[in-house]
Amino acid sequence: MSWLAALALLVWVWLLAGHGRFWQAGPVLDPAPPLTFAGAEAPPVAVVVPARDEAAHVAASLGSLLAQDYPGTLRVILVDDGSTDGTGARARAIADPRLAVLTGRPRPAGWSGKLWAVAQGIEAAIEAGIEAAGDSAADFVLLTDADIVHDPRHLTALVARAEADDLDLVSEMVELACASGAERALVPAFVFFFQLLYPFAWVNDPLRTTAAAAGGTILLRRRALARIGGIAAVRAALIDDVALAQAVKRGGRIWLGHAVLARSERAYPGFADIWQMIARTAYVQLRYSPVLLVLTVAAMGLVWLVPPVAALGGHDWVRAMGLLAWAGMAWSYLPTLRRFRRSPFWAPALPLIALFYVAATVGSAWNHYSGRGVAWKGRAYRGSTP
Repeated sequence: MSWLAALALLVWVWLLAGHGRFWQAGPVLDPAPPLTFAGAEAPPVAVVVPARDEAAHVAASLGSLLAQDYPGTLRVILVDDGSTDGTGARARAIADPRLAVLTGRPRPAGWSGKLWAVAQGIEAAIEAGIEAAGDSAADFVLLTDADIVHDPRHLTALVARAEADDLDLVSEMVELACASGAERALVPAFVFFFQLLYPFAWVNDPLRTTAAAAGGTILLRRRALARIGGIAAVRAALIDDVALAQAVKRGGRIWLGHAVLARSERAYPGFADIWQMIARTAYVQLRYSPVLLVLTVAAMGLVWLVPPVAALGGHDWVRAMGLLAWAGMAWSYLPTLRRFRRSPFWAPALPLIALFYVAATVGSAWNHYSGRGVAWKGRAYRGSTP
């Protein structure tokens, strides 16, 4: 146990000091940026919203998009991706000439459902002349989900950030629902672990290869989309936001931060709901590799479980090393808890929360090998190619 405790402590020293300041609460978009565009007018933006069975959220989401205070041309395209709950009808009931509601075409082989809907929306935007003609660097596409509600200032802040630093992609981790007992216990850790996997400082550093995005809000330049070969370049990706960011960063600059102007209305009322959310893509993240699964479980055990075990069951230096590592772990979680307005007393419970995520990751692998694969909104994907 002594060498494990020492190794765990060393890992936490490195994570806190050398892993891209992953634990920080920022960066955050300026909610009231100085709007200084290069041209006489703000660049036109097409908003593409893929929607499948989102009747409960779609009206609020579209209403918030159509209420943006953006000074340039704005059109919103919702692609109804085979909904059976009346999503399309609720969207069409919104009487606004800037909104187009499309009925999605059947999904071709090799495409994920969401990305096929996104591709149809972008195609419609270009064909209808919603964006400026040609490949102007000032044209943008905003990809957002049908459960996201946007502050009226949101689009302006996104475009201003992209224009200020000539970014090809700007993305935000939107505020997630955190109302139920399960959400309060587990959702802040979801953001924390995402930051651990993809430190935002490294994502935003053009000299590093680390790339990621959060699917709730992705502002993308058309020139970057054309450069990577369109959405078709990542058509089979199930973790589509990260795949898109990786493709864009290979030849351009990207930015990822936390949102204060957008929130998700999707609720995960029970622990089983959050388990399913994690298990849906956890084994995909590991590229369906049993070797990576074993290594991941072992690494997570070392990082999250060895410190409290050493602190509670060890003696002398073993206990001291365990307490130090556990304290560092808890301290790193405090900025995330503050963002979610949660009590700091949740911080020492991070090992138990991590254990839930480890179990869900193993459950994701079990789903794959039992033939259930990845399931989402009535669709099942098995293997790496949908």
